[in-house]
Amino acid sequence: MQDQVAGVKYLLKQRYVDRNKMGVYGWSYGGFMSVSMMTRQAGIFRAGVAGGPVIDWSHYEVMYTERYMDTPQENPEGYKKSNLLNYVDKLTGKMLLIHGTSDDVVVWQHSLAYLKKAVEKNIQLDYFVYPGHEHNVTGRDRIHLLTKVSNYFFENLK
Repeated sequence: MQDQVAGVKYLLKQRYVDRNKMGVYGWSYGGFMSVSMMTRQAGIFRAGVAGGPVIDWSHYEVMYTERYMDTPQENPEGYKKSNLLNYVDKLTGKMLLIHGTSDDVVVWQHSLAYLKKAVEKNIQLDYFVYPGHEHNVTGRDRIHLLTKVSNYFFENLK
């Protein structure tokens, strides 16, 4: 996140950038980063959209995760620190989570666990599901997705 924060700090020094109209959007690992920026760097962005986000790396595919983080047994602190369920109560601003119900890359349980934790902590967030879609929303529904993301920012970054 340090590089993204550095980029935002640079942008905020520009006279044409309005701090109150900054949002963050990402999918998959980018979704993880969007949720991270909205919680672990709370206050930088007023709105965020996270699609198919990895929430808990111990529930993501071993081949990718363990290449960078080792196993949960070898790196328990790293897994704990990166688990976004631990930061739900730090959310500031508006956030929309999006997930496809047939996602076999970042399984649906990631965002469902986040949503469940948000409800437990009485944290308000927005949630949208694409029935039958895998990791990426494709075909005609892609237009719906991009319109939804755009409208979310138009509505929340006025």
